[in-house]
Amino acid sequence: MAKLQRMVQPRAWQRMLSGRRLDLLDPSPFDIEIEDIAHGLARVARWNGQTHGDHAFSVAQHCMLVEDFVAAFKPGIAQRWRLVALLHDAPEYVVGDLISPFKAAVGLDYKTLENKLLAAIHLRFGLPAQIPDDTAALVKRADKAAAYFEATQLAGFSAEEALEFFGPPRGAPPVKLMPLPAREAQEKFVERFKELLPSARM
Repeated sequence: MAKLQRMVQPRAWQRMLSGRRLDLLDPSPFDIEIEDIAHGLARVARWNGQTHGDHAFSVAQHCMLVEDFVAAFKPGIAQRWRLVALLHDAPEYVVGDLISPFKAAVGLDYKTLENKLLAAIHLRFGLPAQIPDDTAALVKRADKAAAYFEATQLAGFSAEEALEFFGPPRGAPPVKLMPLPAREAQEKFVERFKELLPSARM
């Protein structure tokens, strides 16, 4: 009996509120729904919840901020790359938002899992599994700019600390961040997704 128990594989799938069951080790695009992504991201806190305000600043809000910055950094950029920016942290709807020091400690296995999930998400919505290097660099730049503003406005960082860790947010429009209730962040994320998706598939 003990031997049989050892042979049973641990559960590696997550049941979603849509009824989908997403296998984290072998994610299928057919098991991915934007409503599940939005629901999850709106309830995952950036900075492990160590932010000012009555609500957590969610990954959903962060993703919308990054998409705004991508558009500001490169006016006229194709809608599909703006959608890529909106979805850049989408895997966190199932794996959570691990802080960078923990990701470094976990190592490459975590990154491999995250990249497989992101590729499946891209395919689900008609985006390339792998994006061009220049687009990836642009999203990374926007991600760091978002982190700078989040750090200084919400997470208690001084400007000097934020500059050291994230660099200056050159080219980013000024923003005033206000954490939203989860339901509102979820609705705004889905609304923005639906605005981008039709043009992204053209």
